[in-house]
This record gives sequence, C-alpha cells and structure tokens, in this order.
Amino acid sequence: MVAPGAVAAAAALVLAGCSSGSSSSSSSSPATSAGGSPAASSSGASAAAPQAGGGNQLQSDYQRVIKAVLPSVVQITTASGLGSGIVYDDKGDIVTNAHVVGTATAFTVTLAGSTKALDATLVASYPDSDLAVIRLASLPPGLKPAVFGDSAKVELGQITLAMGSPLGLSSSVTQGIVSATGRTVSEPRTEGSPGATIGNMVQTSAAINPGNSGGALVNLDSQVIGINTLAATEPDANGAAAPGIGFAIPASTVTGIADQLIKDGKVSNSGRAALGITARTYFDQDFRPAGAVVVAVSPGGPAASAGLQTGDVITRIGDSPVDSLNSLTTALASLAPGSKVTVAYTRDGRSQTAEVTLGTLETP
Repeated sequence: MVAPGAVAAAAALVLAGCSSGSSSSSSSSPATSAGGSPAASSSGASAAAPQAGGGNQLQSDYQRVIKAVLPSVVQITTASGLGSGIVYDDKGDIVTNAHVVGTATAFTVTLAGSTKALDATLVASYPDSDLAVIRLASLPPGLKPAVFGDSAKVELGQITLAMGSPLGLSSSVTQGIVSATGRTVSEPRTEGSPGATIGNMVQTSAAINPGNSGGALVNLDSQVIGINTLAATEPDANGAAAPGIGFAIPASTVTGIADQLIKDGKVSNSGRAALGITARTYFDQDFRPAGAVVVAVSPGGPAASAGLQTGDVITRIGDSPVDSLNSLTTALASLAPGSKVTVAYTRDGRSQTAEVTLGTLETP
C-alpha cells in the first residue's frame, strides 16, 4: 500500500506504502509511497475470531467470502515491483493504486489461482486520489468482476478481510475489523507518488503489507468496501511496523474515479473540495510555519466570492487549524464540495473570518 507522511488523527504515526519493490520490501525513509518501488514493510494485527459456538459459523462466512471475492483480486507486476488490483468490469479493466502503476504503461497481471502472466496496459491514472485503471490486452475465460459496496454503510467494528499479494504472496487473505472511518491521510512525496492527501479513508486492523496496495478490503457480504492503500509505521522505531493500523480508499471514491478514467481517460469531477486559491506555507518572524498565504485567487471561485484576497493568511478551516499548506490540504480533503465552512485568516495583521461555500477541485 502507499504510505503517507502524516496521519491526521494518528499523531504518533507515519504511513508506509504497501506496494512491494522487486528487490526489497524495506525503505530507508519512515514513510514511503510504493507503486512498484521499494516500500516500508508494515503489518497489522488480526482481530481474534470469536470462539465457542459462533466460531464454526464465522469460519464458514470467511470461506464463503474468500471463495466469492478472491478470484477478482489480481497481482500486478511492473519493471520495478509489484502490487495488487481488483477486476472492475467484464471488459478487462482492473482498478488499483496510482502508486502501484507509478510511471509504467505496460504490466503483467496474474489472476488468482493462476500462474499465467497476462499483458495489460494503462488506461489512465489519477495520482491525486492514488487511483489508476489498467486493462487486460485479452480477456481470459471466467474473468470475474468484484462487487463494490456502499461506503456510507461501513461501520466501526465490522469484520473485514484484506486480499492481495503481500510481499509477492499472491491470493493472500488477512482479517480484522473496521477500526475507524473518515480518516484523512497524507502520503509522502516520492518518485512513485506525488504525496496525495486522501479523505474519508477506512481504517482497518487487517494486516496490510507491501504488495497489498491496490487489493481489496472486503466485508462479510462479499462486497469490496475499499482499496488497501496504506499502512502505519512508527517514526521513532526505524520504520518498524505499527501493528493493526492500515488504511483503504473507500469504495465510493474508487468507483467515482474509476468510472471517469474508463469513460474519458481523465477525471473531470474529482469529488474533492477546493477553495479556489493557490497558496503556500506562511512563515512568521521566527521562521515558524504559521498558516497558508494566498498567492492567487481564482476569479469567481469560492474564495473570491467570499472576499478572500491575495496576501491573506489562512489560519483555520472550520474546526481545523491551518499552519501550513499541507494542513490546509488535509483540512480540505476531509470536506465535501458544496460544504459551507468558516475560514479564519489574517489581513494586514488583523484577524477576520469569511463564510465560504467550497467548490470542486479542478483537475489538470
């Protein structure tokens, strides 16, 4: 999975990417994005399965879900590493993480239960949400698209199964629960990842390791509720795994972006909130980050309509303090287009506020 450099709401952790490099699964940096390049190894602790009377039924449920979904989970190999993917439709489209494909345009894909390598090419990638679609050059018999669930119905405590190719071990399954929803996570900027900030992620205790990136996080209704993307490492422990903390991009984001990539080859509606400004980190007189200074305002955009101007220093978005460009991006990632928020800022040394109706982040 890919790795963010900081996790909002998980202060002591950084996140490690979960694509597996071709020669190593460790990284010299505490948080690494992977898409084919080496990534920090991270593992999650599995939730203990209930014992006594319900144990046999739960085991049967696991086996039923694995039989239903695992055939839809594939291994993706590039020149520099490997990751996982999910069969998206009957046309041979496979959705995965953008950091798994990296800069590659040609891939080999291995289906679950098979050793035959199939050729695939890139349809399109959208690194801002760390998602990409590749397409098989020819359709193998029995190709089985996965069923994607409703992200709005994902609840704390639900049992989850993570499926993918951790460390190159194809068709592997781990189990856990939904530990939290609505997490906002920032990935580190690396050669394979631009450092995306992704909102509304599903946190799970199912073990996530390098090579799991792009694989499926599944509920007991045999529905994909997210794409495994990130795992946490402890920054003060030389990248050692922080057990039981993994993150998945929610199914609604996956389907919304994948549908656009398949239809148009690009994303025209990112589903991400925006102020309609260009900004950079503002430093105070002691050279400490103290906000995000507005460098440019889009004419007619949300900020312009609310009266924000070039030179204003944003210090808060809603309830989220802003002390840098990164924290501004993180705050916006947790919000939806059309939301009304209070923006606190300073102008000429005076503190002010503005009510802003957020727009949609434009895509290149």
